[in-house]
Amino acid sequence: MSIPTKYLASNVESKWYNYWMEHNYFHSTPDEREPYTIVIPPPNVTGVLHMGHMLNNTIQDVLIRRARLQGKNACWVPGTDHASIATEAKVVAKLKSQGIDKNDLSREEFLKHAWDWTHEYGGVILEQLKKLGCSCDWDRTKFTMDDDMSEAVIKVFVDLYNKGLIYRGYRMVNWDPEAKTTLSDEEVEYVEKQGKLYHINYKIEGEDTTLTIATTRPETLLGDTAICINPNDERHASLRGKKAIVPICNRVVPIIEDEYVDIEFGTGCLKVTPAHDENDKVLGDKHNLEVVDIFNDDATLNHYGLHYEGKDRFEVRKAIAKELEASGALIKVEDHTNRVGISERTKAIIEPRLSDQWFLKMEDLVKPAIKAVLEDEDVKLFPKRFNNTYRHWMENIRDWNISRQLLWGQQIPAYYYGEGKDDFVVAETKEDAFELAKTKISDISNEADKSLKIEDLRQDSDALDTWFSSWLWPMSVFDGIRNPENEEIKYYYPTNDLVTGPDILFFWVARMIIAGYEYKGEKPFNNVYLTGLVRDKQRRKMSKSLGNSPDALKLIDDYGADGVRVGLLLSSAAGNDLMFDEALCNQGKGFATKIWSAFYLTTLWDVEDIAQPQSSKVALEWYRSKFQSVLAEIEDHYSKYRLSDALMSIYKLIYDDFCGWLLEMVKPAYQQPIDKTTYESILQIFEDNLKIVHPFMPFLTEEIWQQMTPRTPEEALIIASYPDLNAFDTQIISDFEMVKDVVSGIRTIRKDKNIPFKDTLELKVLNNEGLDSKYDAVISKMGNVSEMTSVDATVEGALTFRVKSNEYFIPMEGNIDVEAEILKLTEELKYTEGFLKSVQGKLSNERFVNNAPEQVVASERKKEADALAKIETLKSSLASLK
Repeated sequence: MSIPTKYLASNVESKWYNYWMEHNYFHSTPDEREPYTIVIPPPNVTGVLHMGHMLNNTIQDVLIRRARLQGKNACWVPGTDHASIATEAKVVAKLKSQGIDKNDLSREEFLKHAWDWTHEYGGVILEQLKKLGCSCDWDRTKFTMDDDMSEAVIKVFVDLYNKGLIYRGYRMVNWDPEAKTTLSDEEVEYVEKQGKLYHINYKIEGEDTTLTIATTRPETLLGDTAICINPNDERHASLRGKKAIVPICNRVVPIIEDEYVDIEFGTGCLKVTPAHDENDKVLGDKHNLEVVDIFNDDATLNHYGLHYEGKDRFEVRKAIAKELEASGALIKVEDHTNRVGISERTKAIIEPRLSDQWFLKMEDLVKPAIKAVLEDEDVKLFPKRFNNTYRHWMENIRDWNISRQLLWGQQIPAYYYGEGKDDFVVAETKEDAFELAKTKISDISNEADKSLKIEDLRQDSDALDTWFSSWLWPMSVFDGIRNPENEEIKYYYPTNDLVTGPDILFFWVARMIIAGYEYKGEKPFNNVYLTGLVRDKQRRKMSKSLGNSPDALKLIDDYGADGVRVGLLLSSAAGNDLMFDEALCNQGKGFATKIWSAFYLTTLWDVEDIAQPQSSKVALEWYRSKFQSVLAEIEDHYSKYRLSDALMSIYKLIYDDFCGWLLEMVKPAYQQPIDKTTYESILQIFEDNLKIVHPFMPFLTEEIWQQMTPRTPEEALIIASYPDLNAFDTQIISDFEMVKDVVSGIRTIRKDKNIPFKDTLELKVLNNEGLDSKYDAVISKMGNVSEMTSVDATVEGALTFRVKSNEYFIPMEGNIDVEAEILKLTEELKYTEGFLKSVQGKLSNERFVNNAPEQVVASERKKEADALAKIETLKSSLASLK
């Protein structure tokens, strides 16, 4: 079979991916080998491949392919997350485009649309990951809404409820008016926004006086139920025991006293709106204030908004300011920067809202997870600096609001049988709930309620937070919740490495650790590698609006999957983030071309059973030690999750040492054969090279591996044996750096003196370093040296260069035209002396030295020093020629 001269990724990638799939190399089942397990951070089922996914999954694939080569039972579990808010929003938008209102559908009808949408569009991202070369065990693909996964979630909810850790509470929650659901504290981002501070006068009941409050949200005054002052604030002593009249709605409210009010801040009078501010709610509970909720679930005003009913909160803010101004109640408006909470998903401004929700008590659950990371280091975070972030979240944790006002997701397994606050039971099935309800009624009334029928039970309409399913992921993918003693969970759990982003360190990583200790009594993974954001080369976050986020699949088409993988990992670090430059994908593609060209070169050699040259023997001895040295370096980088550094070490080894030096040292002269010993050694070395490159560039390496010699499926590179780490000779590595410098010195003289490589040179050595003579054969071959001899003193009339304390001489006789060289050097000397004179003229000018910028003067002084050094060298060279 003829081997193409150029590597074309498009011709091989699908071929080898299909081959790997056909032979089931990605699939894992428990056996006697050591397991190596990774669970994928499940991307949203709505998602498409972006640069963050590309980086994250390239890293996971590097780790899993390396483990496979190391003989471990490598298992990478893929899957997707049902992403309640994002998916429901997409389904609602699709229905809207068809003229269907979500509110006109029953739960079952809506869920049918959601499942149809998921089956049509979901999982696209997993197919895209195959293009990148990801070697997931696709037979194990999971979806967080699969029946068995949902069953595990419901089982955990019931268990935690029965342990007294889940409760229903009327609390102030974060309300997303766009998604129309609550959010946990962790799903709220805080941003600085430019707003206004409105100073408003409230009349005192029965008096012709006023008090002034300052607020950023004048629309909420329609929900005010008190004014609060500090009892120690003498400025407002006259207000004690009185009542104020809320403008517009004319509600009469008490003036209460509480030390919560900061005397130093603002006017010292605080409007209290218990329905729309968490701190106000605390004050309201303490002082038994009325709660007036003025908003609908979409943040339009309800009937308490009076003539503003049905209008959006921000529209009302402007209108109410005008009305207050017209009535004389608005006395001042100032610009004000405010810290505003926004929904992580929809970016809508969050509305604090009182609501009945389900919560999970976290105070005790979190303790083993704090100990595991911060004390015992059973779970290690890389980079370690994220321990501080983890500590901050975990030590300031609040109860987790786990209910969402959504239809898409696991429905909360609480069943209501009456109208009372506590008339509900929690059970895994409706049948179990019916039995529990009958028992509960009987316990309360001491007699069975025979009128209760199973059809009377109403299941809670809320769905569980998506994170409440994904926090079980490392266990539930192996059915470890439903069947805690099954063979797979015992074999694969705890998993080895988790690769994810620091933005979900608390949302997901910390919660998985909490769940792991609660349900398995141990950690879910050993190590967490937190990748950074992929930024552009200007350090900007990639986004559609900036137009700086490349099409991931187009990159693969343009540079090949291997080129893109290398480009991503070669991207320079900016803190923990990566600065991506498409040129690096081209560099990755170029690396693939370099390796292919090296392979192609070996196919052109004629092999004969002849004596091995000394130069080849020494070169191979050096490369074997160099390979082991770099292998040790690579393993150290892997142990610290410095994958970019590992790749760079491999890149330099193959590009510079293997292609640039070893192949040059062993390749036969033009139209001459190569000896069999060297050829077989080169192929063996090439195979080892391919093994260490394979995790990063799987397609190219498998193609070359299979082209080198006929292989059976059992001999494929993907399941070959990783090179062993052995002792190596540090002296030969050190010596060879000197050999390279000597060869470079010869090449420089050839270039400077226009001596063609085909012309042989003599080389005389003043060997003060005691470099072993075994390297002479390499130097002679690489420099085309006809004779290499040692001397005891300087050789006159020769071109010379130094390497460390060794001095090397190339006699000029027969190598260069002396007269022409003298003329050339004389002209160069004359020009340099003229240049020096002009520079020194500037530096002798005091006005220039005193007034020119410091860096300009420094530059001129450097020019002077360089010119003086060059003149000295030129004079020395001329002296040796005369």
